[in-house]
Amino acid sequence: MVGARSAAMAHNRLADREIDAANPRTVLRALPSGALPAGFVRVFLVASVALFLIAAATLNRLTLLLSPVALGLLFFYSYTKRFTWLSHLVLGLCLALAPIGAWIAVTGTIAWTPILLGLAVLLWTAGFDILYALQDEEHDRMAGLQSLPARWGAKTALAVSALLHASMIPLLLAVWRLSGGGLLFAASILATAAALLYQHAIVKPGDLSRINAAFFTANGFVSVVLAVCGIADVLLRNA
Repeated sequence: MVGARSAAMAHNRLADREIDAANPRTVLRALPSGALPAGFVRVFLVASVALFLIAAATLNRLTLLLSPVALGLLFFYSYTKRFTWLSHLVLGLCLALAPIGAWIAVTGTIAWTPILLGLAVLLWTAGFDILYALQDEEHDRMAGLQSLPARWGAKTALAVSALLHASMIPLLLAVWRLSGGGLLFAASILATAAALLYQHAIVKPGDLSRINAAFFTANGFVSVVLAVCGIADVLLRNA
């Protein structure tokens, strides 16, 4: 996880450094501001890829065989905003690899439960990435970059984001059912639905003043509550 995530972020920052330099919101990031040289980030990228591949090789054969596929998808995402407004879904697919990859790493097999959880992550990620992209709507449009807000406008983008998040909940319920989840995991799904409703209640077209609360706080809550309650639910059932 550390290797893949670090490699993806380093590659994305390298690929987007000129784009970031032209955007007032991102001009102070490490590469465009000169805080880090590109050569250092390239070395960090190579080291992160090596860490990921070595870690995958120590797990099982299927994990190792699929590791280049995962890296390819992570690196491909960095370029999607240049040609498609579906880039949000590609980012979601990248993060969907996490639960599926974890299942394969532990069991060496694939099953419906991690696939459904991965799909839930895909919809959740795409939904909140659309919200985050609202900040760059005008800049992306002027720079010729593709995003759902830049292509269809803020009102449509918010509606699509809400639809994606609403579709996430039935998938989580399916995971709960397939995994034999208990009341604790069910409660975390209800809490997730409430957090997503809150997220969409505080972000409106023309008013992005609370975008950080929607993007960072609400999504941080969702990830923590699902993880903690899901793990605790399994431990209690197996105690």
